[in-house]
Amino acid sequence: MLLRIFSCALFFIHSQLNFAQECILKNAHAHNDYKHKHPLSDALQNKFASIEADIFLINSKLIVSHTRPFFKKKRTLEYLYLKPLLDSCLKNNGKVYSNCNESLILLIDFKSDAEKTYENLKTFLLPYSSILSKYENGKTITNAVTIILTGNKPYDALQKENSRFAFIDQSLLGLEKPFDNTICLMASTKYSNVLTWKGKGEIPKQEKEKLIALVNQAHLQGKKVRLWASPENKKVWTELLNCGVDLINTDKLEMLGEFLKEKK
Repeated sequence: MLLRIFSCALFFIHSQLNFAQECILKNAHAHNDYKHKHPLSDALQNKFASIEADIFLINSKLIVSHTRPFFKKKRTLEYLYLKPLLDSCLKNNGKVYSNCNESLILLIDFKSDAEKTYENLKTFLLPYSSILSKYENGKTITNAVTIILTGNKPYDALQKENSRFAFIDQSLLGLEKPFDNTICLMASTKYSNVLTWKGKGEIPKQEKEKLIALVNQAHLQGKKVRLWASPENKKVWTELLNCGVDLINTDKLEMLGEFLKEKK
């Protein structure tokens, strides 16, 4: 009896240690995070591994917004994301999450001109270089926060640089012309470009096979896979995980958070 109790206690301790090491939800992506009541902090509270912010370049400022902003001058990328992430790292010995070494993805969606927006972004990233993953002379060095660019993508500018603090989100449907993973760390597309299934009944075999083939192709190139505008229900999320999709896109942070914790 004592041996059984002791074994159960050891199992409990072991499981708690594993949870502490893996408490970040590696498959969770906060779509349009800035629209939530508490940008960034809600996603961090729910232990999300990836967070998305749309930006416009307006008068040399990077304004966070989904549509062209007029009265949002205080909602800058630096104020809402870069500075708070640096503060978290300073509190947590160089990590965003105190008990996790995983690099947090900050997916920045360029809504304005790709080249001009990137030139300005580089200036804003420099003061935060101590926490950012970087590419330098052929090598990728992972740090607490990894910046990935999507939307209007400055491919040409990044390919010319020997040192930078940003990477790109490639189209999942364009992998036959691959950019290596020193430039592209992610591959994404709209859910409806691959699947018509909304979660009712069984997923069509042909659609599932198509998605698995794309996921495998991306993984062979060292890229994480994300489908945006996917249906927000557990049946769809389960199939996406079964097919190897790395990041589940959601506006429902708590719902996805609970789902992924149950899956663990």
